Amino acid sequence: MKIKNIAIIAHVDHGKTTLVDQLLKSSGLFRENEKIEERMMDSNDLEKERGITILAKTTAVQWGDYKINILDTPGHADFSGEVERILSMVDGVLVLVDAYEGVMPQTKFVLKKALEKNLRPIIVVNKVDKPEKRINDVLDEVFELLVELGASDEILDYPVVYASAINGQSGLGPNKLVQNMDAIYEKILEFVPDPNKRKDNYLAIQISMLDYNDYLGRIGIGRIYGGKISVGQNVESKNINGDIVKFKISKLFGFSGLDRIEIDSAETGQIIALAGNTNISVSDIIYEEGKEINDIEPLKIDEPTLNMQFVTNDSPFVGKEGKNITSSKIEERLNLEAEIDVSLRVSKTDSPNIFNVSGRGELHLSILVENLRREGFELQVGKPHVKKKEINGVVFEPVEEITIDCPEEYSGSIIESLGNRKAEFKDMRNIGSSVRMKFECFSRTLIGYNGEFMTLTKGLGIYNHTFLEYRKSQHNEFKGRNQGVLIANSSGSASAYSLIGLEDRGIMLIEPGQDVYEGMIVGINNKQGDITVNVVKAKAQTNVRSSNKDNTVVIKKPKILSLEESIQLLADDEYCEVTPKNIRLRKKFLNESERKRNERKKLF
Repeated sequence: MKIKNIAIIAHVDHGKTTLVDQLLKSSGLFRENEKIEERMMDSNDLEKERGITILAKTTAVQWGDYKINILDTPGHADFSGEVERILSMVDGVLVLVDAYEGVMPQTKFVLKKALEKNLRPIIVVNKVDKPEKRINDVLDEVFELLVELGASDEILDYPVVYASAINGQSGLGPNKLVQNMDAIYEKILEFVPDPNKRKDNYLAIQISMLDYNDYLGRIGIGRIYGGKISVGQNVESKNINGDIVKFKISKLFGFSGLDRIEIDSAETGQIIALAGNTNISVSDIIYEEGKEINDIEPLKIDEPTLNMQFVTNDSPFVGKEGKNITSSKIEERLNLEAEIDVSLRVSKTDSPNIFNVSGRGELHLSILVENLRREGFELQVGKPHVKKKEINGVVFEPVEEITIDCPEEYSGSIIESLGNRKAEFKDMRNIGSSVRMKFECFSRTLIGYNGEFMTLTKGLGIYNHTFLEYRKSQHNEFKGRNQGVLIANSSGSASAYSLIGLEDRGIMLIEPGQDVYEGMIVGINNKQGDITVNVVKAKAQTNVRSSNKDNTVVIKKPKILSLEESIQLLADDEYCEVTPKNIRLRKKFLNESERKRNERKKLF
């Protein structure tokens, strides 16, 4: 079987999944009259709603004599570790670059990793139908980046294809587009090498991704570097620590189009999924019994950089909406997630109701929380904190590279706001009608910045950040949220009368008729410091007829926070209560007297 293995890599929202759609359609996989969904590779609801790829996925098409395995990868920095592992399974990469935005942080990250593995890139300039495209500048940026990353002369002689993935068009020139993806397929066959075979031709498979099945347990997904594997075969698995486990292959799966198909055997170069070892993990090497493989480099598994507490729900509204509310149910579900997400860590605390969950970033953890609430869980989460590490007695913490595109009129406000967060200004240049600014900043001071950024740029800016490195920790503490909150001092149903009287105090987060409880956060204060307020007090009834002007009062619409916005707003003494139907903010200590006692304890 002739095989080509290729990954599609790009910054978030540059069109990877849409391009995969068009490659599948162009391959003849579907009938002409067959109804096809958009973003077919986005398999779960969150991916479709947000328009981002969260999980890496494998598909395969037949093009001429070749079976081409195509891996669609996440574009967000929080999932960059998954991209790095996927690159170990392929022999070439399609690097997708937006014809307007050009080279962005994730483009730089994935290109660097591809070059480290000596993978030759095929550059695809996408969205060339945009009126504001700047194709020549973008190509210059790509070349400069490759030179900066130390690319060889051979790699610098990269092929370029132009595309409008949304319209299903590709071509060898921006004005030579045709209504198919043939130009991309032809470059794949021309420039991506066939998979290498091991000289000894011993069976060797490295596991790069994990899946889970209720009946089969953990499923390992990886590439065959040599030999042949069959169902029922006895093999050995060696993990990253050198521990060896013997097991029998119970199931083998290959990929065809969008489907995972059961197969009896597979050979060198194929990307497969296998079951039989319920403890299989990323970087494990599978080989024949007695023929240990020692010459395959272990895969790097990214360490988490952010920690968040997951707590069982103990609010007055507990159990009203969710079916899974106990600590045992939450622990079981978190451990299941850790089975397939190697960038996630789950650990117990001194309290049986609190779990420490560590991940790659705010998006990584918030997507886990969102999935839990959709599955009927009720829980609370605390403010995220970065994970520091100690090396030879010196504390190090993660640093992010920030790239911002925004109209020039907002640049001053952005520089000032990031300066307040101790960010280091690195570069500024014009990109079309916008400016692009680059900063470096400790991760801990960026928590919660996205909401502030959107306010400063009135939603017209683009904010991206990606992990850069660990640096020696500095004692430049950032105070975080500079506004207090409005806290309900009693339970009941919020009244319009009370909310009207509180509008001058700040931004309300609830609306009339909404049930609240003591200690629940109902608004954001205009000033520093928290205030307890009464939002359930109704207007006193009298036997005097009210004036008409009472009926013409209009209540401002409340600010409805998303899950990410709620988590970003949290202070250390607050929780975000998450249920299938609601997202609420609350104080850890609901009673005001308890909160004051706790504050006094901190002082002594």
